[in-house]
Amino acid sequence: IAHDGKKAQMVSFIMHHLDFFGRENLLIYATGTTGKHVEEAGVKVNKLLSGPLGGDAQIAQMVCLKELDMVIFFRDPLGMHPHEPDVQMLMRLCDVHEVPLATNPSTAKLLIQNLV
Repeated sequence: IAHDGKKAQMVSFIMHHLDFFGRENLLIYATGTTGKHVEEAGVKVNKLLSGPLGGDAQIAQMVCLKELDMVIFFRDPLGMHPHEPDVQMLMRLCDVHEVPLATNPSTAKLLIQNLV
């Protein structure tokens, strides 16, 4: 997931870590617009709804059902986001269900390097 101002950074991060994200057995889920950008870069992704249209909630549901090993959400902390309550809900549920959550490239790099 990536806020609009961070989508290019997300695609760049994925492309720089294709050894992880390009693995054949890896399932990647993304909110709609972010997924579209990642897909256009040549990486296979399962696209959900756009974040403001419920994609964040779909990811949150997957967190609750223990269907995800981690969540990477490049947030724009300086921007205004009309669906911020959905973002807060997703982050809270990651904490409740102990799903690792990276909100920036440095933390995401640590997660993918240490995911077993």
